[in-house]
Amino acid sequence: MKADIRIAWTLARGSERREWWRASLTLIGALLATGFALAAVTVAAVSGQVSIPYAHGLLDRPGERAGVVFTLLLLLVPVLGFLGQCARIGAVHRYRRMAGLRLAGASPGQVRRIAAVESAFACLAGSSAGFAVFLVLFAATGHSPRPVAWAGFTAVVLAVPVAAALVSALALRHVVASPLEHARRTVPGPERRAALGFLLAVALIAMSALLLLFPVGPRVTPPVLLVLALVLLTGAGAIWVAGASAALIGRTLSRRAKRPAVLIAASRLAHDPWAAARTHAALLLVTVVAVGFVGVRAILLDTLTDFHRPVDLAFYTTGIDLAGAAVLIALAISACALAVGAAESLATRRRGLAAQAAAGVPHRVLAEAALLETALPLAPALLLAGLGGTVVYVGYAMVVVTAPVPLLPLLVPVTVYAACLLAAATSLPLLRRAVHPAELRFT
Repeated sequence: MKADIRIAWTLARGSERREWWRASLTLIGALLATGFALAAVTVAAVSGQVSIPYAHGLLDRPGERAGVVFTLLLLLVPVLGFLGQCARIGAVHRYRRMAGLRLAGASPGQVRRIAAVESAFACLAGSSAGFAVFLVLFAATGHSPRPVAWAGFTAVVLAVPVAAALVSALALRHVVASPLEHARRTVPGPERRAALGFLLAVALIAMSALLLLFPVGPRVTPPVLLVLALVLLTGAGAIWVAGASAALIGRTLSRRAKRPAVLIAASRLAHDPWAAARTHAALLLVTVVAVGFVGVRAILLDTLTDFHRPVDLAFYTTGIDLAGAAVLIALAISACALAVGAAESLATRRRGLAAQAAAGVPHRVLAEAALLETALPLAPALLLAGLGGTVVYVGYAMVVVTAPVPLLPLLVPVTVYAACLLAAATSLPLLRRAVHPAELRFT
């Protein structure tokens, strides 16, 4: 392991200029993760009933503070997904480096460990930078953290690079590099995926049933547990739909489509249909939460306006707005992860793209095919995610408060879909570099 760390440090210091943008993305992801975790530790370190002149009293009582901490920790999910995408594009793109390690005697697992540790160094720089910014904010506000908070801060700064390395190793578990400058992904068959998805669904249903029968505590109510189980099941279903629909669309369009761009996209989807599920996993789960939140927010505001004065209403609206900001941040991070995943796909296939361009395929056709690879499998998955979120807030309106059902949340999947297409379009400048004739030297 010490040799792997030394090699990773040498590779990180000797990276080419073209690879530094990947390290920069990893650093930004680590900075965000550190910021969210440090904020959660700061709020959790406050004990008892206090008076904090922020957020209209939302941080004064332990119950509300626990909700804030939970929301901040949930934001780590899309950030870790973003770091996983950065690990994929940072490792698979470096064919010759990975091949050189194999020729030197490294095993495929050792190559993946080195790539994971290499990303951990960028994460350590990001976590250190996030901690420095956090200290500056504390100094500017004139507040001093409690001694117990400093132990938490240290643990966060050290835990973020470790978590990033584990996520990178998990993201690269199916990447195999050969000594002949070739890298590929080995993935389990669809039968194994179907079995794992079924077992996950059964486990979630059984867990929700047990928690409904045996509540964990007085604050945990059956509707809350049912909503949580529904969100998780819908998110898992949407992820499965992304992969299954990609396979079906790829096979169908490969036989029936006539447009060149559609044929290229269909061939790619049929070849690796579960790439979409890997890339869109966090985004689909956040979409379920976003649709449900927008609906519940509209219902809550309508109900609170009828029963509270404007002065008292600020406490509730502040909490709702903070939760909405967290959902928007999670969507933005997930969209960035999708953009990185689209860039990773182009970088991995740069040789094939260069060969297609050299054979006479227009750049416009390749760009349209790249967008279709995102658009085709994402549409049915977002539809299912939107339906799951709609069931959440409709059930809340009927069971909890018996309020009218708003229609605004139905626009959330459409907005997310448009944002995803724009995020995928940000990778198109890389396509022009990928189809350069110089790439044919390495085929």
